[in-house]
Amino acid sequence: MANLDDGFPTKVTFSGAGSQVDIYLYEKEVTPPGLAGGGAIDTTTMRNITYRTKLPKALLDLTSCSFVGAYDPDLYTEILTAMNTNQEIVVTFPDDSTLTFWGWVDEFTPNALIEGEQPTASITIIPSNWDGTAEIAPAMSP
Repeated sequence: MANLDDGFPTKVTFSGAGSQVDIYLYEKEVTPPGLAGGGAIDTTTMRNITYRTKLPKALLDLTSCSFVGAYDPDLYTEILTAMNTNQEIVVTFPDDSTLTFWGWVDEFTPNALIEGEQPTASITIIPSNWDGTAEIAPAMSP
């Protein structure tokens, strides 16, 4: 297994839920989702002597994914279609490996429009880990 030497190019694609939802954003920065254990369960009782005791929670969480992308104002219609639409999302890494998960576009925020700079927007995706019928784990493929 090799390490990535460069973050370029990393892409985010949306498959849509029931129908194709194409969002034409041109990624400039991508933050893939992370993993979280959900914190500790405090098992400390009045019988503890020196230390607080804890146990890990049973369920895992896939953290939010975000990216900054160049866009065209015509994109508003596409984003509106994808907002809060649970769908399969794929992050493709520079080595062509992919992380596929279910989630939705939660936030689309255009950044300041500045003379001499390309217009960009910040997009936040919340993983649902749910395809509408069953729990679906994120899948990493080489």
